[in-house]
Amino acid sequence: MPIYEYRCSECGESFELLVRGSAAADACPACGAPDVEKLFSLPSVQSEQTRSRAKRDIRGRNRATRKDQAEAEVRRIQAHSEDHD
Repeated sequence: MPIYEYRCSECGESFELLVRGSAAADACPACGAPDVEKLFSLPSVQSEQTRSRAKRDIRGRNRATRKDQAEAEVRRIQAHSEDHD
């Protein structure tokens, strides 16, 4: 039983649906509109290369997040120091 991706033409909500047999999505789960469009989606393929690339990308995002958080903390401390001087 495949999982298909759909988008509602009314509200723009994207959603996935497990489809049994030849059935299709009959309504948007967010707004209930009957006009939904089946989207083209690519199959998920994993190999050692894709896993290592995904790990590298995640590590990069985590580094960027930690850097942003550290900079925000420094700004918070500086603002606090300025308020109490």
